[in-house]
Amino acid sequence: MSPGTASGTSDSRSSESCSGSNTRNGTVPARRTAHNGDSKERKEGEEEEEKSPDEGFMGMTPLLQAHHAMEKMEEFVHKMWEGRWRVIPHDVLPDWLKDNDFLLHGHRPPMPSFRACFKSIFRIHTETGNIWTHLLGCLFFLCLGIFYMFRPNMSFVAPFQEKIVIGMFFLGAILCLSFSWLFHTVYCHSEGVSRVFSKLDYSGIAFLIMGSFVPWLYYSFYCSPQPCFIYLIVVCVLGLAAITVSQCDFFATPQYRGVRAGVFVGLGLSGVVPSLHFVITEGFLRATTMGQMGWLFLMAVLYITGACLYAARIPERFFPGKCDIWFHSHQLFHILVVAGAFVHFHGVSNLQEFRYTAGGGCAEDGAL
Repeated sequence: MSPGTASGTSDSRSSESCSGSNTRNGTVPARRTAHNGDSKERKEGEEEEEKSPDEGFMGMTPLLQAHHAMEKMEEFVHKMWEGRWRVIPHDVLPDWLKDNDFLLHGHRPPMPSFRACFKSIFRIHTETGNIWTHLLGCLFFLCLGIFYMFRPNMSFVAPFQEKIVIGMFFLGAILCLSFSWLFHTVYCHSEGVSRVFSKLDYSGIAFLIMGSFVPWLYYSFYCSPQPCFIYLIVVCVLGLAAITVSQCDFFATPQYRGVRAGVFVGLGLSGVVPSLHFVITEGFLRATTMGQMGWLFLMAVLYITGACLYAARIPERFFPGKCDIWFHSHQLFHILVVAGAFVHFHGVSNLQEFRYTAGGGCAEDGAL
């Protein structure tokens, strides 16, 4: 090998050695840079985890925010299930829960859990009286209806017909009171649930009024089936009209409180025409004694008084904040409805007893 060649080879090896050395030196810093980058990312992740919940929530993507909101909602519902909620004042209620601005304190918060709503029956709040007045009233008429339907057939002139017409009254009363206490129990669940059950509540009132007409018309016009049938048809048409109107969303708003009361009072007052017909036909004395018109009049007074108190929001209008829990207008309205229904049942029972005593025949002198 010539010296020149050896020298060239040596230079070449030296060059390759330097090149390899530079390559290795270049790789190490790159790896170190990557390692430092990973460490930095981990530190940033740890710092993000150490951020407060509010700061983390604001920095989340919309999907993570939605997930976080769902977790919060589940936690809220869990607390509701455990009953760990407090009553709140009227001014912090959502708009769909604001119904009576004279009741200042003691309202339930929105509770998106049926279990929490039903557990609230045993707590003290603005709806406690509303719930229990019609819940107990419902149980009372349910037991009374069962007892009456199982009376011996010998106590009736026409057992099948009479039990049907009296059963229509009990059905109307039980539906009305059931829909009412259920509405007042769950209406704080959500706006949609409140809307559905409010429509059932208003329909129940119409069912009670229609059911109340059936036995009274049957016994009062026992010997005049044609006007009895006509009046029943008219009452049913008016009742269905009231139910149809009550299905409109605006009907449940606070601004239409007076309209609601007027619709159902008007439906009840449709009984004035058959009442006058009965008084003119039978005479005032017979109508008020054997015809039990006195009890019918008392029932009307109780119903109308309750509706007027409800519409005018008396007494809380004159004592804001003093009747938040007990004795506000809606509670008084509920009590008067139960009382009126029982008075009506008493009058109908007397009519049934008179018919049983008089027998199934119709005398020529126009007896009942």
